[in-house]
Amino acid sequence: MGKAFEIIQYQAYEHGEANMIDAGVIAEHAVSLTVNGQVWLTFMCSPTDLAAQAVGFLFNEGIIEDQSEIADVYICKNEANVDVWLHKNVEEPKSWKRTSGCTGGYSSVEAEDMQAIPADSLRLEPQQVLSLIRQLFEAQELYRQSGGVHSSAISDGHKLVIRTDDVGRHNTLDKLAGHLLLDDLDIDPRVVVSTGRISSEMLQKSARLGASVVISRTSPTSQSVELAQRKGITLIGYARGHRFNIYSHPERIAFTKVADSVVA
Repeated sequence: MGKAFEIIQYQAYEHGEANMIDAGVIAEHAVSLTVNGQVWLTFMCSPTDLAAQAVGFLFNEGIIEDQSEIADVYICKNEANVDVWLHKNVEEPKSWKRTSGCTGGYSSVEAEDMQAIPADSLRLEPQQVLSLIRQLFEAQELYRQSGGVHSSAISDGHKLVIRTDDVGRHNTLDKLAGHLLLDDLDIDPRVVVSTGRISSEMLQKSARLGASVVISRTSPTSQSVELAQRKGITLIGYARGHRFNIYSHPERIAFTKVADSVVA
């Protein structure tokens, strides 16, 4: 497995003085995805969990549905390519659209094709929401070493069950999906927790993961809010400290008291 960060030397300026520093910066590599012997595209990603990255991407794009469809996953020795062989013939999507991911991502999935999340009995106390984002912050060892990295996790509502790191926030959700398939994990309910902005493609991937609640430390976009409202997902942003905002389907959050509306 490649190194998640690399030690480099740079000049740091502070309080009128420049010093030479040896410290870590997050690694970013170009890794191509080959499916049944055909090169499809190139990821810009952190060189870790590459098998999960490739398999999870194929799952989130709707190319595969479960582990039984995978014949083999081979990571080249130089880690510049992941070769996925399937038990079935598949065609590369005719067109890839660029997404708003941090390093630039690809998707062939249209927003209207995003699966809806059915109504469920999941109810989270406000303190559970804050505990989950706090658990994610506390687990960010790589961020503390190098900075410049996003983290995401799948929770059962109480603890983080799977967590991934990557230079691209969208890659973290592909890696989560890959671990779900490759490790044959059964998590119910599913709550996605992320440090990254929740754009429409992040919401699509979360829905594909079966998450009825998505929690982020930062903001959603207008399109992700509209999609979450229509598709039955509770979307929470700016979760940090003692506060968070609910942008859609607040019925899954068990408030004891809701104050009158105020102008932000």
